Amino acid sequence: MWYNLKRIRLLAMVSIIPVSLVILMGSCHQGDTTDWKLVWSEEFDYEGLPDQAKWNYDTVGNAYGWGNRELQFYTTERDSNAFVDGKYLHITAHNEHFKGFNYTSARLTTKEKGDWLYGRVEVKAKVAGGRGIWPAIWMLPTDWEYGGWPQSGEIDIMEHVGYDPDSIFTTVHTEAFNHNLNTQVGLGTYVPDCEDSFYVYAIEWEEDRIDFFIDDNLVFTFNNSGNGPDEWPFDKRFHLILNVAVGGNWGGLHGVDDTIFPTSMVVDYVRVYERK
Repeated sequence: MWYNLKRIRLLAMVSIIPVSLVILMGSCHQGDTTDWKLVWSEEFDYEGLPDQAKWNYDTVGNAYGWGNRELQFYTTERDSNAFVDGKYLHITAHNEHFKGFNYTSARLTTKEKGDWLYGRVEVKAKVAGGRGIWPAIWMLPTDWEYGGWPQSGEIDIMEHVGYDPDSIFTTVHTEAFNHNLNTQVGLGTYVPDCEDSFYVYAIEWEEDRIDFFIDDNLVFTFNNSGNGPDEWPFDKRFHLILNVAVGGNWGGLHGVDDTIFPTSMVVDYVRVYERK
């Protein structure tokens, strides 16, 4: 089942994925979109709950810890966990008792409201911080045509774990390349102010490769090997997910500091482009 999305990363993420020597500090440039046409966007220029025409609340994995032993309960239409202030989306984790859990947060998806095959996907965000926090900007297949996870693939545009406050991780998972086999591929990039500054996290997804960017810096490329869906399931439509997890096999590897709450991932915009 797809509840096992990021199960048991542990030392695999730390030991297998190298750290880029690119040092990114205090920048908020927008990538070059000259060759792209905007086809979907969310500018968060309103107030209240996230726009229901664009966003879903994903809660189906709450009872299973999302396959990662996560500690939060993802809520629905609760403005303390997800709200828009007229300029930014805030996804906020709290230390509170709620429906048998000790933490709450939100997990938003564009499934069936924003689904894409190829293109440029970019999200300008400032990540949540603190030991035990695990914010992510990522994509999953909408139709799971090659089977459950990891056969149909996963694209991690940005992941951050609070106990490693100066690093951003970009990763892909497939049947052949995933952390259960210790074969996942990706990169950790040194971004020492990622918890305090906005960055544009983006992919440019083509038939032959996926390029990953932080601002306008190319930090990682995953190439289509031509060996079929076990290595490249990325020829089907995917949707976007924004979430802040608490704990989990990776995010909670060094425990959770309860003094950090509330803590938020703040999102300035989401923009999706197609080639002109």
